[in-house]
Amino acid sequence: MKTIIFHIDVNSAYLSWSALKRLEAGDTTDLRQIPSIVGGDMQKRHGVVLAKSIPAKKYGITTGEPIVNAFRKCPFLVLEAPDHQLYHQRSHELMEYLSGICPEIEQLSVDECFMDFTPIQKRFPSPEAAASMIKDQIRERFGFTVNIGISDKKVLAKMASDFKKPDLVHTLYTNEIQQKMWPLPVSSLYMCGKSSVQSLLKLEIKTIGDLAQTDKSILYSHMKSHGTLLWEYANGIDNSTICSAPTEAKGIGNSTTLPKDVTDRDNACHCLLSLSDSVASRLREAGQLAGMISVEIKYSNFQSVSHQTALLSPSNVSGVIYETACRLFDELWNKEPIRLLGIRSSKLTDSLSPVQLSLFDLPQDNKISKALPEVNHESTNRPSGMTKGSHVSPSPEKLSALDKTLDSIRKKYGNHAVIRGSFLSKDS
Repeated sequence: MKTIIFHIDVNSAYLSWSALKRLEAGDTTDLRQIPSIVGGDMQKRHGVVLAKSIPAKKYGITTGEPIVNAFRKCPFLVLEAPDHQLYHQRSHELMEYLSGICPEIEQLSVDECFMDFTPIQKRFPSPEAAASMIKDQIRERFGFTVNIGISDKKVLAKMASDFKKPDLVHTLYTNEIQQKMWPLPVSSLYMCGKSSVQSLLKLEIKTIGDLAQTDKSILYSHMKSHGTLLWEYANGIDNSTICSAPTEAKGIGNSTTLPKDVTDRDNACHCLLSLSDSVASRLREAGQLAGMISVEIKYSNFQSVSHQTALLSPSNVSGVIYETACRLFDELWNKEPIRLLGIRSSKLTDSLSPVQLSLFDLPQDNKISKALPEVNHESTNRPSGMTKGSHVSPSPEKLSALDKTLDSIRKKYGNHAVIRGSFLSKDS
């Protein structure tokens, strides 16, 4: 059976949902039909455009730009304050409806999700007919519109949903990428942000087709793993599957909106270290081990991406979570300014349950030591033949014992009783 994936994306979600709220309250003006934006207080961090109407787009207004800039482009813009409680309510209603059609749903953000259409495709004349029915029912039932992209690959389905809007269905199967996707500018490719576009233009790579036909070793030499990822996406290579999360699945995570956009790896990893400490501490407090770690990045334009991986052995050790988070971050980050970072743990097991160790849990060269550079693992009682400066990572048991000791100190004397050296140097 051929794999069929839908990507369902609400058209101008925040603005559409705010417009519906005003109409339901008796307002006769539909924000979607006039130049309007949703945004926060111009005096605060959130004083940027969160969503825009199609008429506002005609004035060159873009999501993520400061509100004051948007008003320079269109002085008679209508500004609506965001209502995140409303957005989560609308999102929940939409996902509940879609889950009733097919339970294999992977929600990417408040306004978009993937659906694995494969198991139910025999119920419908065609994927296109099913997608049209779904989008029409959403419009009639909820009052807002969606675009639906259809493909045999997740990344292509997402690309297809970004084609002409609103309220449309598009296909982008693997055999259609040369015709439909390759002529597009590289800026249209998923995960290809402004920084990546500039790097590609320096290599005279202007279209997705140019990128697809470039030697990927050249891309790697200039853009590392992200260049390889973009090459794969340009060629329709994506082996990821729908990760539907059952309602009973639980996890422990933490995220932070940064006081200013982060543009370098060191600052990002410094934030990930703090988040890793928080998540690991909460895992230990709950008596849980994490089998999977995921990292979320929200860029300054409010685009959110995430990446996850299974741990070789379940863990609640800060260093293990941090090392994993940094590796995921390196695979995910496209060098664009970062607004929010998050770490989440899942596939939790009881810490008292037996754990199957892997060969990589045995002491080895300084893997975790590099993840926690402020900890000196040298010992005056070195094994014979080990020279000064040689390192052997402490065993999982020792790392766990260290974390528990720190937990007990912080619990007794406060969270700031023990502070990592890297945090002190960062603040000094």
